This record gives sequence, C-alpha cells and structure tokens, in this order.
Amino acid sequence: MDGVPQISEDLAALPDLGLGGPTSFDTPMGTTPVTRMPTRLSKKTKAAIIVKLLAAQEVKLPLHGFSEEQQVELAHQLTELRYIDKDTLAQVVEDFIQELEAIGLSFPGGLEGALSVLDGAISPATASKLRSNAGFSLSGDPWERIAEVDMPRLLTILEEESVEVGAILLSKLKVSKAANLMSQLPGERARRVAYAISLTSGVSPEVVHRIGISLASQIDAQPTAAFRDEPPERVGAILNFSSSRTRDGVLEGLDETDQVFAEKVRKNIFTFANIATRLDPRDVAKLVRSVEQDQLIAALAAATGEAAESTEFILSNMSKRMADGLREEMENLGTLKASDAEAAMNAVVASIRELESAGEIFLLTGDD
Repeated sequence: MDGVPQISEDLAALPDLGLGGPTSFDTPMGTTPVTRMPTRLSKKTKAAIIVKLLAAQEVKLPLHGFSEEQQVELAHQLTELRYIDKDTLAQVVEDFIQELEAIGLSFPGGLEGALSVLDGAISPATASKLRSNAGFSLSGDPWERIAEVDMPRLLTILEEESVEVGAILLSKLKVSKAANLMSQLPGERARRVAYAISLTSGVSPEVVHRIGISLASQIDAQPTAAFRDEPPERVGAILNFSSSRTRDGVLEGLDETDQVFAEKVRKNIFTFANIATRLDPRDVAKLVRSVEQDQLIAALAAATGEAAESTEFILSNMSKRMADGLREEMENLGTLKASDAEAAMNAVVASIRELESAGEIFLLTGDD
C-alpha cells in the first residue's frame, strides 16, 4: 500500500468518482455492521472506500472542487460503510489505479479552470471579457479569484460597499493584505469595518459564497485599465529611485502646475528618511535579513539630516549585540561618495518595497 499517497495526486483528474448518480453496479447497502463487503460494489461505494483509505494516510484530498451534491453523496456513503476485508480493499485499490492509468489527459472543469490553464498566455482583458460573456458562471471558490485582485480595486470595493460586505471581504483575505487595506481607509470607516467584523460569526457559508460571487462578478465587469497603478503611484515610484536633486526639482515643478497632484505624489514617495515613521518596528528584522549587509551598513552610515533618524530607528529595533556590531562596521567604513551612499539607501528602500509587494510587511500611512 506504499503507493497510496502518490495516487491521491491524480484524484482530481478523474472525470467522475461515481458520486453523481446511479450506475448498473449499484448494490443496496444496509447500515448494519458487517465483517465482509459484498462481492460487487457500486462505484459510489468504491469512491468512499478510496477517500477513507487516503484520509487514513493523512492525504489531503481536493474534494472541495466537487459539487455540493457529490460531497453530500460521499458523506452518505461513508456513513453506511462499516468493515471490509483486506482482499476487497486490495481489489478496490487495484480498480482505482487501473482507472487512473487509463486517463491520458484531463482538463479542468468550468471557465475558471480553463482560465487557470491559460494564465499568463492570454491577456487580463481577454480573461475579463470571457468571464463577462459567460455571465460569470464561476465554478469553485470565488474568493480565490478575489484574493488575486490588486489593492486599488479592492480598496474601491471597501470604500463603496456596505461595511458588512467590507468586513466579510477583509475576513476572507490574507491578514497582511487585509491589514494593508485597512490602513488605507479613513479612520472612521476603518473603525466601522473593524466593528462589523465582530458581527460576522453568525454569517452562513452560503451567504459568504453569494457575496463572493457578487464581488467577483462586479470586479470582472470593470474595464481593464491600461496601467495597474494610478498616476500618482507611478510618478512616486519613479521618483523613489531618482536622485534627491531630480526628485526635489520635479516636485517643485509639480507644485507650480498642480498642487493637488503634487501632494498625491508626495504621499506615494517612500525614501530612506521615511523608514522611521512608516516602517513597523516589528518588521525591522525582516528588512535586515533581506538587504545585503554591506549595502545596509553603507546606508546606515551615510544617512544624514532627517534620514539619520531612520538609522537610529533601525538600530534601536534589533538586538543590542547586532546593533553594536553594525555601529562598529559603520565607523570603520570611512567616507562614502555621494553616489554610492544614495545607491545604498535606494537598495534598502527597494527591499522594503519588495517585502511590501510580497505581503510580508505593510507600511504605515504616516498618520498613525
């Protein structure tokens, strides 16, 4: 039976486990315990035996992809089973393996399954159009689709939908992503959504699923934007890695042209000097591990003025032994060229941005 865990990987490839309806092999089963199963078993009973066998091997099965009717039928079959002998079990496993080996190629069911196969091969606009034309006949869990949506579109939903829907949305997302979204909401709105989360314990899975279907349909009904980020975010990202002279010059020019836009750009700029006010102290350890030590030492040593506060912030949020070691390295470094110093600080900022994009950290708004 050593091969049992391996065959579970192909379980989802089976087009039908026999749970969908009656077959010519159906054998009536009573609920009275028996020591031996009948010689001829229905496909439904065989499916239940395989599920029980794999579960005993602590193999997690992808049963959530089956229809509700199939899952209910499987549960009924499991309640009727009692004991089977080794010869019958061996025969069921052999039949199961033979059916798996007879499958040459399997295809995902439903539109979402097809789009997952084509992910990266077709454009997001085409995928959105296919969903729209199909009336968003989503199969599976709609929250898996919602979890992949970018932050700006989710933030729009949080701002426009009721606080109850917002509470369910945040509850279904990863904690890091939900926290990032919460931090971008106005204070009063964030408090109302947080309180609404405390009231979600009585919401049924069916309601959560219907809300997921509605939100996913709403998301895919929106036209696909040519650019993922908003203009202030794009300009801010560019200026993040520009020299301080270029950054100050551009912002000065934007102030003269459009002060509102200039202010939005400033909010999207994150420089080394912003670390002290926007990085959570608990995330300093992740930052230190993600940056090459020579770049970190150079950045800490080169920071002056307001940026020097970020140096002290980083050193004060690590162990004293590590901080003392870095201070000693900083003293031995000597004077850096301005270009090397700026490159080192930009490398630290780039690492923070990468950690944020990966959902490992989230930046404070600066107003907290």
